[in-house]
Parts: sequence; structure tokens; C-alpha cells
Amino acid sequence: MAKSGRKTKGGPHALDTPTDLSQGAVAEITKSLNGLLADIFALYIKTKNFHWHVSGPHFRSYHLLFDEQAAEIYESADPIAERVRKLGGTTLRSIADIGRLQAIKDNEEDFVAPGDMLRELMQDNKGVIARMRKAHDICDDHKDVATASLLENFIDAAEKRNWFLFEAGRSSDPSGH
Repeated sequence: MAKSGRKTKGGPHALDTPTDLSQGAVAEITKSLNGLLADIFALYIKTKNFHWHVSGPHFRSYHLLFDEQAAEIYESADPIAERVRKLGGTTLRSIADIGRLQAIKDNEEDFVAPGDMLRELMQDNKGVIARMRKAHDICDDHKDVATASLLENFIDAAEKRNWFLFEAGRSSDPSGH
């Protein structure tokens, strides 16, 4: 039994889905996707945190941008978790799971300047993109084209989020300073 008291893979509660991927492939893909999923939830919470706490002259535009981005980030969680289940893996079960697996650092500061919010979210989105690319490589190694295809769409969406954050943070000075 696992530390949590639940049965481990292969036990009486294992999900036996019809896949031609090996158990090793399922385990490796599942591990990668669960780490990605933890970062998605961490990024969602941070984006909502900044949405709730942004202030200053660009309040309305940043408030709306962060809310739109948080919704998009949240919407990516279910397809990824369901993909893990389709493969026969198990996925996140708790906030503690997220905390153990997330690479994105939480921000619990009382005040964060709006420009710092933009930069931090850009860095975190880049981290999620990198984790998605790594998961994609693992899927390619195991010829899991369905998961790779799903990730391609999420990579594109994350790159778009990053672009919007970058443009929102640019100075009105034509030299870029």
C-alpha cells in the first residue's frame, strides 16, 4: 500500500483502460502530466490572486486580463486530468498533491506592483510552457500522439498568454524603456 493508505497501481482498484501503451509509458506520461497539472493549478491561483489584488492606473485592463487568463488556465486542467485517466493513470487528489508536485512558487506578498505581477506571470507561464514541452517529448518517446496533440494546443494558448502579458507591460516609450 502507498503511504496514503490507498492501493497502488496494479492493486484491486487499478484502472484497466484499453490502451496499447506499456505500463511504463503510462507511468512516465502520468508523472509528467501530474506535475504539469500541479503547475496549472498553482498558476491559476496566482493569476486569480493578482486579479483580486491588482491596483493602479491600469487596474481595469489588468484586472480583466488576469481574469481571462485565469479562466483559460483553469479550463486546461480537466482535459489533462481526464487524459491521465484515459491512459489508466491516477491524477491529483488534493491540495497537498499540488503542493508536492508544483514547480511554480506561490506569491503570498501583501502587495505586488502591477508591473511585477506581469513579469512574474510571464516567468510562470514560461515555466508551464517548458513543462508542457517536456511532457510532449515524453509523449513523443512513447508514440502517444493524442496526449501530444492536446499539449500542442495548450502550448499555443500559453504562448499567447505570455505574449499578452509582455505587451501589457511594455512602456509607451517607443524605445521600449
